[in-house]
Amino acid sequence: MNSRLLATTVLGTTKVDQRIPPIAGTLFGTFLTISILGAILMEGKQPDALIGGWAVGWMLIGTYVLFALKVASQWEKAIVLRLGKFQGLRGPGLFWIVPLVDTIPTWIDHRVMVTPFAAQKTLTKDTVPVDVDAVLFWVVWDAEKAALEVKNYEAAVDWAAQTALRDITGRMMLADILVGRSTIDQELQKIIDERTTPWGVTVQSVEIRDIVIPQDLEDAMSRQAQAERERQARVILGESEKQIAESFAEASQSYINNPTALHLRAMNMLFEGLKEKGALVIVPSSAVDTMNLGGMSGMVSLAQQHTPKEK
Repeated sequence: MNSRLLATTVLGTTKVDQRIPPIAGTLFGTFLTISILGAILMEGKQPDALIGGWAVGWMLIGTYVLFALKVASQWEKAIVLRLGKFQGLRGPGLFWIVPLVDTIPTWIDHRVMVTPFAAQKTLTKDTVPVDVDAVLFWVVWDAEKAALEVKNYEAAVDWAAQTALRDITGRMMLADILVGRSTIDQELQKIIDERTTPWGVTVQSVEIRDIVIPQDLEDAMSRQAQAERERQARVILGESEKQIAESFAEASQSYINNPTALHLRAMNMLFEGLKEKGALVIVPSSAVDTMNLGGMSGMVSLAQQHTPKEK
């Protein structure tokens, strides 16, 4: 755990897990080396009892430093219990405890934590099973409450987020869930924060990652969306036809009392239709007399017959 050793001390039925920083191990090794070298150098010059007591003394000092010296990182707080009672918070940095009397049952991380959670196969208000995935951003603002008010604050926050997500999903329609993610995020943050505040935890934000619906329902919604787009396309086409008809009706007013203009327009229409080789122009019989196209079409046919054919 970040180059820290784990030392486990069993006192009766109480198991204490304490992290030993590298500096404590270094000092322990130094004192142990001093005791051994001192015993070797003093051998034959001092009584054996004095040499043994001197070596044991240095070893006890090293052992005390090994278990008493602790280091908390910048983002950590250590919960110190003395004979089972809350003594205080320690850290960040270097601090001391009394071995066999003081214990550190937990280290509280004050950084922003990221917890993914999900509500699987949850029924919406309109009885549609959905799977909702979300991410929770939270931070411990009171280390004492997080350690003393709840057994495992990380698991408690996770379960509180899941139950809140299931509750909100069950109270909303599927359409509202699909289009109202920001609203769900805000409501989830409010509900979870109310539940976790007594534990010394505050929720910074909640973000919905994905909403999964059954495949059959997804296909049906896709067909519905396609049908809606086709309906809109037909409506737009009808509106276009209506506008075109209104434009023709307005243009026809210009030809009512002006047969010459109508005749010129007919000639232009035939020219546009016949300027391409092999073009076929179909003219309604009612328009032949109205627009005087009979003589005109005969002249066009006669002209085509006398036109030299390309080889």
